[in-house]
Parts: sequence; C-alpha cells; structure tokens
Amino acid sequence: MRWLAGAMAAACLVLIGPSAPSGALVPKPLPAGAAEDIVPNRVMTWNICNPCGRGGYDVGRAADIATYAPQVVGLQEACVRDVEKIRDHLENLYGLVYHVAYGSVLRNWGRCGGLPWSPGGFGQAILSAAPMTGRTVVEYPDGGSEDRGYVAVTTTVAGRSVRVFNTHLAQRRQETVRAGQVRVLAAAVARHDRAIVLGDFNAVPDSAELGPMWARATDTDPGCRPALGVACEPTTDWHLKFDYVFLRGIVPLAHRVRSSRYSDHHILRTDLRY
Repeated sequence: MRWLAGAMAAACLVLIGPSAPSGALVPKPLPAGAAEDIVPNRVMTWNICNPCGRGGYDVGRAADIATYAPQVVGLQEACVRDVEKIRDHLENLYGLVYHVAYGSVLRNWGRCGGLPWSPGGFGQAILSAAPMTGRTVVEYPDGGSEDRGYVAVTTTVAGRSVRVFNTHLAQRRQETVRAGQVRVLAAAVARHDRAIVLGDFNAVPDSAELGPMWARATDTDPGCRPALGVACEPTTDWHLKFDYVFLRGIVPLAHRVRSSRYSDHHILRTDLRY
C-alpha cells in the first residue's frame, strides 16, 4: 500500500505537470528505515499542539506518523480539523488508513477555528488501523486552568483486543488537580486486565500524583520507575519526561523517543507483546 500510494502521487504530478497549483500537496520524503506498512504491535503517543495552529504543519505531522506507521496513535491537544487533515494525508499521501475516535472536551474558536457559534473541538484523538468500539469520553471533574479528560476505546493491537486510553492532564504547577485526575483515570484502567494508557501527564515519573497509575501499570521504558526517575528518557524540548505509554497486562519489546520540529513534545512509540 505504501509504495502504491507514493507511485500514484508521483504519477499524478507527472500527468498534471506545470498546470498543477503551486499549493498542491506532495508527500514529504520519509527517512531511510521508515515502516513499509502498518506495524500491528506498535503504539504511539504525541502531544501535537505547540506550535498550535501553524499552517502546513499537518503534512509534516502526517509524515512523522507515517515514518513509524503505528497500529494505534494517541494525539493530545488535538483540534478535530487538524486531525481530519492528518488522517487524510496519511491515507492519500502515504497509503495508511486509520479509523478515528475523538475525545474533545473543549469547544474553542480561538484555538481550533470554526465560527464563533460553532467552534472547533479540542482535546484528545485516537487513530487506529483496526476498528474501534465502546468509545467513552470522560471530562475530569476538575480540569485545572483548562478542561481536561480522557477518551477510551476497545481496539486490536498485536492481534488481540485491548482497552486503549488517551489522556492529557492539567498543566504544570497544578499537582493537586492532577492527583484527582489520576485517581479517576487509574480507577477506570483497573477495570481491565489488558490496557494501554497513552498521554501527556504533565508530570515527571517520581511525582506523587502519579502514584495510582504506577500501582496499576508500568511504563514502556523499563528503566523508568518512580524511584529511578533520572533514568527516564526526556520526551519534551525542556528535557523532562511528561509523556507515557503505561501498560497493564502487556509487555514492552522496544521503545523509542524522537524529537519533531512540529511540536515541543517528542514522539514516543513502543512495540508490544502479550
């Protein structure tokens, strides 16, 4: 599928020739070693907002996702319109077809566009190569300085059904608020024997508020534990680990962190086995 989509895009450019509009989209070249198709046991988490609302970044973000072609992608600080564009580019430019589940908890015209009386949805989104069922969107009772929540779905990773959560916790210096949010999330995760929790937790591993999550799951980074916080690989431009793939009943095979010019959060991806 990947090479066919690229060949078709190139053929269109040749056929259209100089009459093509200057703004026509072309696929960004993927680096050597990029995945050739969807990797069925791979998941990824990425806060894509900062810089927010930058025109043209949707193509670059799609290319970054296509490079690793995960089975499941959790996006945070995601406007519905941006996710729609990223999803279209993944299919049309790279031949990767994803289902989408939105977990918007905020309607924000200034951030996500739209009309004053119909602002764009803002929050989380999950892309999955397999169909998703049982979508649940939960807004935390206290979001802190901005509404926050999580979206959960049941889908297939590595050939088996699993519950996937995607969340974004309250901003830095709001430890008490995050503590309440983690209690809500951890209680939901505990209901499942197998779960994957993706997200931007806005807290370093040894933060007290993350205790309930550590009690129910482990991070994909085997060297990253609350007592070993210094061993955790940073996931942000300011050299802190805020982004996690928490696993319950699932074993990590390998994980990688890669910076991106399209966000101040790094891409965290991991391959899994049961």
